[in-house]
This record gives sequence, C-alpha cells and structure tokens, in this order.
Amino acid sequence: MLDKSKNQSKTQSSNQTEKQQLCLGWFVKGLIVLLGLLPLRLSQGLGSLLGSLFYWIPNSNKRIAQINIQQAYPNLSPQQQKALLQANLKETSKALIELGAFWRWRSDKLLRLVKEVHGQDLLEQAIAQNKGVIFLAPHIGAWELIGSYLSAVYPSSFLYRPPNIPSIERFMVNARGRFGATLAPTDSRGVRCLMKALKNKEVTAILPDQDPGESGGVYAPFFDRPARTMTLVSKLLKKTGSPCLFVVMQRLPKAKGYALHFLQADESLASKETKIATQALNTGVEQCISIAPEQYLWCYKRFRKPPEGITDIYKN
Repeated sequence: MLDKSKNQSKTQSSNQTEKQQLCLGWFVKGLIVLLGLLPLRLSQGLGSLLGSLFYWIPNSNKRIAQINIQQAYPNLSPQQQKALLQANLKETSKALIELGAFWRWRSDKLLRLVKEVHGQDLLEQAIAQNKGVIFLAPHIGAWELIGSYLSAVYPSSFLYRPPNIPSIERFMVNARGRFGATLAPTDSRGVRCLMKALKNKEVTAILPDQDPGESGGVYAPFFDRPARTMTLVSKLLKKTGSPCLFVVMQRLPKAKGYALHFLQADESLASKETKIATQALNTGVEQCISIAPEQYLWCYKRFRKPPEGITDIYKN
C-alpha cells in the first residue's frame, strides 16, 4: 500500500510539472508572437529599458557579466568597466526582445534590416569553392538573425540545443527553419546531419563559444583564462575541407538596423593538434568580440567548471 501511494504521488507530481511546463510554453510563445508585432525601434527601446532594470536590480546576469568583463578587460578602470556592464545589459536585453521579430517576420522584411555587409568578398570566395561553408557565429549582437539571413539566401543546415522549456521546442524549430533550413539537435545525429549538408554544398552556422561539456572539448585560453572549448569545428574542417568564416551581426545604434561582418578564420583551426585548433577558435572569437564588446553575451558562464587547480571565478 505504501509503495502504491508513493507511485501515485510521483505520478501526480509529474503531471503537475508537465502542466506547468505547458503553461509556461504557451506564455513564452504568446509573448514572442506579441513582440513580433512591434516595430524594431520599440522592441529595442523595451530591451534598453529592461537592461537598465537589470543594471540597478541585483541579479545573477549582472553578477556574471561583471565578473566576465573584469576578467576580459582588467586594464579598464572601474568606471569604464561599469559603463561597459551597463551598456552590455541593455544590448543583451535587446537581443531577447528581438526574438519576436527574428522568429516571426518575413524574410524580405528581415533582410532589409541588414544595412551594411563587411567582408562580402570573403563570403563570395568561400561560396565559390563549392564545398559548403562553415560559419562561426559567436553570441554577439543579433546572432539569432544570422541563421535567418543565411537560410533565406543559401541552402542551410543548423544545429540547435533543445530549450529548457520542452513545450516550445517545435515552435522554436519551426521559427528558425521557416526559410528552408534543416535543423538538428546537438547530438551525434546532428553532427552527421552537418557532415551530409556540407558534402551537399550547403552552409551551416555554429555557435563556437558554447561550453561543449566534458566530452565535447578541451581547455583552451580565452581572454587569458582556460575555458572548455569545442573540438567539433576542427573535426568538421578536417573531414570536409570546407571553407570557414567567422560572422557577426552587429546591432547599429538608434534601431537603424544591423551590420554584417565576415572575418577570415585562421587556417590553424583545422590543425591536427587539438590545442592549436582550439586556441585558434578562441582567438577568432576574441577578434569578433572586439567589433562590439558591449554586445557580447557576457552573462554566460564561459569559464565554468575550470580545470583542477584553477579558481572558479563564479564562486564567492
């Protein structure tokens, strides 16, 4: 009887959790649809206001961003670091509010937002090789717009990390793939999907500054501190021979749109030496960040779970 009662309690708890997840999913989807009705200027204005609140109210995003900025820019004065932190929280909040537009707007409307393209010759040279292209898109500016831009112009396949709210996964996949892109989760099947796409001369974009976990990467210096760094990029380059470019979608001031930057990736990204390849990857990400440091996702725990003997900067 006791075991039966425990099982019933677990079932009820599971059902309650599922209902909460469904309700949260409906709320998030409804919010994104609503935000998609707003003009860009109003969306970014709301993001700026939200970022100001994050700056003045104690919260984990502010704390983590402050720690990361201090690590990355130790030569800045305390006043300069505070100014960068305040600007960064505004820009990060804009990226959140912009999801409504990026997941809902038509392709022609989104493409018109890209006012400048830097490194167009690099893009054309990479496409002309007819080997597919690997784009490395760090979490800077409007990185969510990059996938929409590429898939609206080229046959594309992308990996995605399943969201923390399972009930919005299909909504997210449909939104990101509505211009024809193929999306696959970040597992072994997804990697095989990327390999096939590149062999079929498609383009793909990878977020190279995510923590790959213990099995997906090694430690490499990032702003002079070891960070777990993915080895997926170097493996893909060695197996496919595809050209590789870094790409940044920089947010222009006063809601004027975006500037798209293509940067040449270092050839050592394809090195057989893992340490050399991962260091080249992180160096490339640092170069991308230098385009707009205030627009980088500094609230992400990039240095979490450091190697033995290295202090965890996120712990008091």
